[in-house]
Amino acid sequence: MPLDALCLRGVVHELEQQVVNTRIEKIQQPARDQVILTLRGNRKLLLNAGSNQPRIHLTTLTRENPAAPPMFCMLLRKHLSGGYITALEQAGLDRVVVLTIRAMDELGVAGERRLVLECMGRNANLILLDADGRIIDCLRRVDLEMSQQRQILPGLFYHLPAVPDKADPLAIEPDAFHTLLEQADPEKQIDQWLLDTFFGLSPLVCREMVFQSCGSTDARFFSLDGSGRQHLADMFFYWQASVKESHFIPFLLKRDHRPFDFSYIPILQYGAAAEGEGFDTFSQLLDTFYETRERQERIRQKGHDLLKAATTARDRVARKLAAQEKELAETQNRELLRVRGELITANLYRMERGQRVLRAEDYYQEACPTVEIPLDPLLTPQQNAAKYFKQYNKAKTAEHVLQEQIQKGRVELEYLDSILDELSRAELEQDFNDARAELQSGGYLRNRNGGRREPKRAPSKPREFRSSSGLRILVGRSNSQNDKLTRDALKWDIWFHTQKIHGSHVILCTDGETPDQQSMTEAAVLAAYFSQGRDGSQVAVDYTPVKNVKKPAGARPGMVVYDPYQTAYVTPDETLVRTLAVDQR
Repeated sequence: MPLDALCLRGVVHELEQQVVNTRIEKIQQPARDQVILTLRGNRKLLLNAGSNQPRIHLTTLTRENPAAPPMFCMLLRKHLSGGYITALEQAGLDRVVVLTIRAMDELGVAGERRLVLECMGRNANLILLDADGRIIDCLRRVDLEMSQQRQILPGLFYHLPAVPDKADPLAIEPDAFHTLLEQADPEKQIDQWLLDTFFGLSPLVCREMVFQSCGSTDARFFSLDGSGRQHLADMFFYWQASVKESHFIPFLLKRDHRPFDFSYIPILQYGAAAEGEGFDTFSQLLDTFYETRERQERIRQKGHDLLKAATTARDRVARKLAAQEKELAETQNRELLRVRGELITANLYRMERGQRVLRAEDYYQEACPTVEIPLDPLLTPQQNAAKYFKQYNKAKTAEHVLQEQIQKGRVELEYLDSILDELSRAELEQDFNDARAELQSGGYLRNRNGGRREPKRAPSKPREFRSSSGLRILVGRSNSQNDKLTRDALKWDIWFHTQKIHGSHVILCTDGETPDQQSMTEAAVLAAYFSQGRDGSQVAVDYTPVKNVKKPAGARPGMVVYDPYQTAYVTPDETLVRTLAVDQR
């Protein structure tokens, strides 16, 4: 769900106590729609104006910044750097948050600026205002052609969005509520009536009110008697009092262990079909909910051409492999071709040119049954025999060649699958650069610089973790980094990798000592988490000292063989991964 007005009210109430009277020390714009204000104490306030995930909250997630800051980021730095947030408030019950900031201008004169975040779906925006309420600039400019009702352009005075023609759910009194109930259409679903009558309510919360008061989410008014209507009113005003008193409970909904919705009250309507989890703060809730979405969005934006190139190459190899396997299966019938050539040769004296079928006894079978052998009428009997012998010899040769090509094709298919898996877990700009370099070196993607050498970039670092006992654990980000990680590891370090599925190489650094069992288990969990088995359970992870891991000559990046080894069965645990992670900023 998008961040609705009342959930936003809970977020703002939480943030007021954490960010007001705090100095802005740094301003960054890691993505087109994201601005991060780093506050004193290294707290990061995220303002996201993306159309599919607008929100504001404190974040602990690491986001990579572009090499050059965007123009809007430079503008915010000019006006807001070093300033103090003096107020943070929500505009009524609208999805609009206003940060009032007192900062020095270029002449050293203290002045007031306001940063307005509009969390309104596809119309989301981030707008900088001067002390008079005039727009300095914004992330998305809205001119007359785009909207005749409300323009957002530098130089214009800012006006809040129009308030919907609905009742205020926090201001309505019981008598007025019962009057509206009496006027409701008996055939109408109650949750839809709540949604149509009051602004600021989300469909999820409307359904929950109906569920807790009527026992089902799709109840209609005709099913309510007097006590039923009173139950609904009681539930509504219980909810109203909770919101007015700021009794918010950050609540996450999961299905198959994956977040799919959130709210500011416990949600019970899904029963056993969903899992609920309460959080201490909205910031923790929103970080958890949007982390996967942000990663997928980064992949979509930054890795679109890479995904397309890798997927196209993989599909092409898969089609070629299927055709070769079909052709190989056909070569298994080559003995029939030789037998036909032999039978034609044995019956040359009976044949004439122009004959289409030879009926002859097959003396290669018991009882010598009569068989029909198709002939080419344009060829002589001797040429027909030679044709079958030629097809037999071709099939015989093809079997050996096809087996070699199929083996190479399977290796290539596995390699391309590993790149797709690598892209699915990409987090940083350098991860995409590494994948691009692999695809270019393999001939799957053209050089973007028209054949010129790519500019040198700092090599990416592997993910780093510390086990509970303090041992260092390194996790590769790409095939090429997996190679380097394993190559540079010491021979007594322990190497981990998921069995028979793609994943990162994981190195448990032992410093020459025998590692404790807890560290071994944690390294195995990391290997399972950073693999295709992330969403599974009891994932098989092989491990062995690095000295037993070898890279075959000419093998693709990331491809190794290892023996002997042992296998552990572990379940990926995202909470453990977060706990063991080392901040590499």
